[in-house]
Amino acid sequence: MIYKFKSKAAADLIMTGPIGDRVLALVGKGPSAKGIIEVAELPGAIQALERAVNAEAPHGANEEDDDGGAPGDAGASGDQVSLRRRVWPMVEMMKRALAGNEPIVWGV
Repeated sequence: MIYKFKSKAAADLIMTGPIGDRVLALVGKGPSAKGIIEVAELPGAIQALERAVNAEAPHGANEEDDDGGAPGDAGASGDQVSLRRRVWPMVEMMKRALAGNEPIVWGV
C-alpha cells in the first residue's frame, strides 16, 4: 500500500506502506486505507515522532552529515535510512497543518 497524506495547509506527502504504517503507529494510529489526524491530535503526534527520533539518535547519529561519501556508497550501515530522515517530512507537514488549523487525511 502507498500512503498519500494530504492537508490544505501543506503539499501532499507520499510514503510507502511499511514506512507509513510505522509513522502511524508512532502517532497512535493503526494502519488503514483511510484516516485522519485531527488538529487537536497534531501537537501530541509531533511530540511522539520527535521522541521516537531522539530515542533512535545514538544509532543514527553518524547519518546526519552524509555529504562526504561517494554517491551510492552506503558504508557499513547498508542502505538503511534513519527514522529522522523518514519522519522529517511528516513532522513538517504536521507543523504546517497545526499552524493552518487543518487536519491531515489519507485515502480520501
